[in-house]
Amino acid sequence: MNIFKILAATLLTLYFGVAIGSSESEKTTIGDAVMAVTSTSPAFEAVKKKLGKWDGQMTQSLNGDVFDVSYEWRLTSGGNTITETIVEDGVEMLTTYSDQDGELIIKHYCALGTEPVFKVSDMTASAMSISFDAKKSSLHADHHSFVTEMKWTMNSKDENSMIFENKVTLDGELTTNRAVLKRSL
Repeated sequence: MNIFKILAATLLTLYFGVAIGSSESEKTTIGDAVMAVTSTSPAFEAVKKKLGKWDGQMTQSLNGDVFDVSYEWRLTSGGNTITETIVEDGVEMLTTYSDQDGELIIKHYCALGTEPVFKVSDMTASAMSISFDAKKSSLHADHHSFVTEMKWTMNSKDENSMIFENKVTLDGELTTNRAVLKRSL
C-alpha cells in the first residue's frame, strides 16, 4: 500500500511541476502572435501552490450544517490568470486571480448573485488572507449579501492539506464557514 502512496505522490509532484514550469518557461502563442511574458506578484505565486483539485467538508456557523465541498484551481490565459471552480453543497461558483499593476486582484462570482472584489490583506509562508476591496466594488453590507473575507492555511507538515475559512454577510449578519481540504489531483 505504501508503494502506491509514494507512486501517487511522485506522479502528482511531476504533474504539477511540469504544469507550473511549462507556463513560466515557454512563450504562449495564438496563431502567429506571441503573447507577452509577464511577471507575477508573490501573492499570485502563492495561489499557484494550490493548483489542482481539493475536496473536503465545510461547516457553517449559521446553523452548524456540514456539507461536501470541492475547489479546483487551474492556470489559464497563458499563465496570467488562475481560475478557481468552487462547488459547495452542489452549488458551483467561480473565483479568478490575476495581477494588475503588480497587485493580486481576486474576483468572486458568487451564488448569492454578487461579485465581490478582493485584495490580499495578509500573507505568510503558510497562509494567505484576502478581504473585500470596497474601492473596487459597490457592494455594501446593509444592502447586499456577499463574501467579505477568505483565508487559506496550508498544513506545514502536509502540502496536500489545508484549511479554508471565509466570512459572509447574509442579510446584514456576519457568518463564518470553515472547510478542511485535501488535494485529490
